[in-house]
Amino acid sequence: MKIKRLGRTELSVAENGFGALPIQRISRDDAAALLRRAYDGGINFYDTARFYTDSEEKIGYALGGVRKDILIATKSMGRDKRTALEHLETSLRNLKTDYVDIFQLHNIPALPDVNNEESDHYALLEAKRSGKCRFIGITTHRLDVAVAAAKSGLYDTIQFPLSYLSTPDELALIDLCREQDLGVIAMKAMSGGLISSPEAAFAFLRGYDNLIPIWGVQRMRELEDFLSYAERETPLDERLLAAMERDRAELQGNFCRGCGYCQGGCPAGIEISNAARMILMLRRAPWQEYTTPAWREKMKKINDCIGCGACRRRCPYGLDCPTLLRENYADYEQFCREHGLEF
Repeated sequence: MKIKRLGRTELSVAENGFGALPIQRISRDDAAALLRRAYDGGINFYDTARFYTDSEEKIGYALGGVRKDILIATKSMGRDKRTALEHLETSLRNLKTDYVDIFQLHNIPALPDVNNEESDHYALLEAKRSGKCRFIGITTHRLDVAVAAAKSGLYDTIQFPLSYLSTPDELALIDLCREQDLGVIAMKAMSGGLISSPEAAFAFLRGYDNLIPIWGVQRMRELEDFLSYAERETPLDERLLAAMERDRAELQGNFCRGCGYCQGGCPAGIEISNAARMILMLRRAPWQEYTTPAWREKMKKINDCIGCGACRRRCPYGLDCPTLLRENYADYEQFCREHGLEF
C-alpha cells in the first residue's frame, strides 16, 4: 500500500486510514476481526473519539498487542482544559496505551481561546508536554474554522469532510494545508454513505499527497474493497470520472451528510440524520431495508416535529433540517405507496 507523509508530523501513513466510528454498531468480536484484517492488510492509521461510545475499547482489545506498529488518533469534545484531559485519560485506558499519536479537539464550532489557560487548547498543549500525545489537531465541519486553524500555525493536523463532492473552496483547504505543511485527515470521504462509487472516492483522494482518508467501515466486504483498490493502483479513469459526475449532478449542495450532530435528543424522537436524507438512501441501497414496518414508523415521527429548530441550529452545514425532513417524508410516503406498502 502506498505510504504518505502526514505533513510536518513526519508520520508515515498508509493511504487507507480506518475511521472507527461505525464499529460502535457491531459486536466486540466482529469489530476485532475487522480491525485485525485492516492491520494485516497494511492499514496503520486508526481514528476514533471519546464520543464514539465503545470504539476506543474495541481498538484496544483488537490491536493492543501491536500498538508499536500502528498510529492512533482520538478526539475530545471537552470544551475546557480539565474535561478534555479527563477524556484523554479515559481514551488511553480504553486504547491500552500510554499515548496517542494525534490528540484532536472534536467538531469545534470556532477556534479555542488561546488567551484562556483553562481552555481546551491548553489541554492539547498539556497532553503534548506530558508525552500523552505526539501531535495535536482539530476536527470541524465548518470551512471557515478549518481555514483559520490552518493559518494559525497552532496545529499539526486538520480533519475536515472531503470527497469528490467537495466544493472548490473546500478542496482549496488541501492546498492551504500543504503550504503550511499540515497533514489533512479526510472524514466523510463517502459523504455518509451517499457516494455511489467507493472506488472513485478512493481514486480521487489518493491524488492528494498530504491527505489521508479515514474510511468508516463496519463490514468486511467494505474493508476488502478498499484494500483491493490500493493493491491494484486504481487510476481515476473515464469510468470512475463518469460515476463522479453522476453523483455530483445529484448530490452537490443542499443535502444531509449524515454526520449526526443535529440529533441531540430530538423532542419528537425523530432519527434526523437518516430521515433527512432518506430518499437519497433509497436510491443508493437495497430499498427494502429502509421500508420495513419499523422504518415506516420511524418516518411517521416526522409528523410530530414541533418546529423547535434545535436541529437546524446544530447542523454544521447550516441546513434547514425541518424542511428536509418534511420533503423526505412526502417523497418517502409516495415511494412506499408506489411499492404497495401500507403507510
